[in-house]
Amino acid sequence: MNYKKVIENAKKIPDFKCRVCPECNGKACRGEIPGVGGKGSGASFTRNVEKLKEIKLNMDTLYPSSKVDSSIELFGKTFKYPIFAAPIGGLIPCYGEKLTDYEYAKAIVQGCSQAGTIGFTGDGVKDEYFMDPIRAIEENESLGIPTMKPWGKEEILKRLRAAESKNVPAVAMDIDAAGLSILAQFGKPVSPKSVDDLKEIISSTKIPFIIKGIMTAKGALKAMEAGAYGIVVSNHGGRILDHTPATVEVLPQIVQAVRGKMKIFIDGGIRSGLDVLKVLALGADAVLIGRPYSVAAYGGGAEGVKLYTEKIGKELVEGMIMTGCNDLKEINQEIIF
Repeated sequence: MNYKKVIENAKKIPDFKCRVCPECNGKACRGEIPGVGGKGSGASFTRNVEKLKEIKLNMDTLYPSSKVDSSIELFGKTFKYPIFAAPIGGLIPCYGEKLTDYEYAKAIVQGCSQAGTIGFTGDGVKDEYFMDPIRAIEENESLGIPTMKPWGKEEILKRLRAAESKNVPAVAMDIDAAGLSILAQFGKPVSPKSVDDLKEIISSTKIPFIIKGIMTAKGALKAMEAGAYGIVVSNHGGRILDHTPATVEVLPQIVQAVRGKMKIFIDGGIRSGLDVLKVLALGADAVLIGRPYSVAAYGGGAEGVKLYTEKIGKELVEGMIMTGCNDLKEINQEIIF
């Protein structure tokens, strides 16, 4: 199989709610929730993509070259690329009947692992949307990062203990899901969390804790105060608040506030290895990618996920060669325009 075949397979799925557009930019699926679109006008989703396009790369091939090293160390592990699958949960309501949350998570964690990276798994209105994916993680040598919603305290601790029992390398919470409309429709008790709330949660575990859904320097500082290992600069793919800035627009101020003090991940509109290179140049440590990974998993299972990860990783390495970067430490703002 090749990546072109993965795309062809995904397009043939009868009830697949993703249109598998030539460019995943949110224009065709505006407002489709449940579904894969951005909330309301879809402006937050489309802005994520468009603002990344505005950043250009400075070519430089006059430098002492060596074998390009795209690896990164996180959670005490080394990964081939700073490229990870973002958490997606509640697959059947949003994507169609083909894959359950367990089957999707299995494809993600296996495929990412085979490509030398790691996948985040999701959560949702049903307990199995979290518990089934962590079973898939356990079956894959615990190489996955479960992500929980901002539920009530007892529900969070229940999920945290379940994650710990699988010896996962890290755990995450997409704090911005407090505004996810599909959860509200089902009456699930999600809510914003205070710094004190998060301190209590994070201090209850020894596992590195990542807070996803940070869009301001102030928010990043709060996450740091709460004891987070890292943050994900994210507007939830444009699914929780219309008319937000693009994640790449707010990244520089967040980097200025907390770089070197905690790990900085970013998602939102990243569609190529060159997009990865751009956000690394702005100070991110690593990226998460969401919707394109779902297409890879639906169109090719674990093999599709592996192929997609390798595709983006290869593009990153090629971009590093053409901008004078032998390793991730050499990537900086001088390479972008």
